Amino acid sequence: MNQQSEQVTLTAERRTALGKRVKQLRHQGWVPGVMYGHSFESLPLQFKERSLTRMLSYVSGSQLVSIQVTDQKEPETALVRDVQRDPIRGDVLHVDFYRVDMTERLTAEIPLLIVGESPVTERHEGILLQGISAIEVECLPGDLVDEIAVDLSDLVEVGQGVYVRDLAIPAGIDVLTDVDEMVARVVPLAEEEVIEEALEEELLAGVEEVEVITEAGEEGEAAEEAIEEE
Repeated sequence: MNQQSEQVTLTAERRTALGKRVKQLRHQGWVPGVMYGHSFESLPLQFKERSLTRMLSYVSGSQLVSIQVTDQKEPETALVRDVQRDPIRGDVLHVDFYRVDMTERLTAEIPLLIVGESPVTERHEGILLQGISAIEVECLPGDLVDEIAVDLSDLVEVGQGVYVRDLAIPAGIDVLTDVDEMVARVVPLAEEEVIEEALEEELLAGVEEVEVITEAGEEGEAAEEAIEEE
């Protein structure tokens, strides 16, 4: 496990451009965003695109960010909650920050860092299957860590695996993810194809569910627009 590295600082300005005017902001090299939190009034912000993009390239969702709003004396401590990107170019279109209270517990995702290699895969006697890449936790902001290491060198036989229950969780952190979720497992070479086919079937089933949910979501948006017009 790694304790929080040195806190990242990001400068922001209050944003007055809202609605359709936000598009002009992007042309000027700014990225719109918002900071919100419990017992904290939402604050529209704008960030220099280059600085924000660079920060997002190495900050995870569990790393605290110090946001210095130019007209405030003290910085705010926050977590990256959501990043919207252009589906084609990958440019950042909007970012959400969650302002934290260091005395208040919160939920966050901590990435899992795979280290080492299983002797089984080194001897080409099995294939490594990887499961989840992060776990959801609840803790005080000061107890968050950048990542949790998962050592594969202990997987010395085919069939062995690492599950959430096997992770070394730092003190003060409660894991919300199911303890039986798989992180990594070594399987026989022949079993890999069977598992991949099963995963593909699950993925296709998930796509169908998403399509249905999307249609329902559009209906909900239309209803909200009708209410607003009234």
